[in-house]
Amino acid sequence: QVQLVESGGGLVQAGGSLRLSCAASGRTFSSYTMGWFRQAPGKEREFVATVSWNGAYFNYADSVKGRFTISRDNAKNTVYLQMNSLKPEDTAVYYCAAISSAYGIPGRSNEYAYWGQGTQVIVSS
Repeated sequence: QVQLVESGGGLVQAGGSLRLSCAASGRTFSSYTMGWFRQAPGKEREFVATVSWNGAYFNYADSVKGRFTISRDNAKNTVYLQMNSLKPEDTAVYYCAAISSAYGIPGRSNEYAYWGQGTQVIVSS
């Protein structure tokens, strides 16, 4: 199993940047595909980005392509989400998630087994 703890959320003006971090427990972090999802009030949780176990393969939601970058540091058991050119519609609780790398780089929330508690991002206009 793996436990995930997100950090780095906050309040930022439109056009600004934030970097989210997700620290994972355990010694097998490099065996997991890592993903970021978000959930805005009154909406379903949606896929944001995912990265393969070795950091070589990525997938992004169309809404964040060119603005967000997912990366990981297996030596630090941490995955990051760099968010640039933020928009008010990016306001949401952001969640880190993990699934065994045997499942590839899935983009649906129900394919992930482990979740963090979430970190709030608010983008003001």
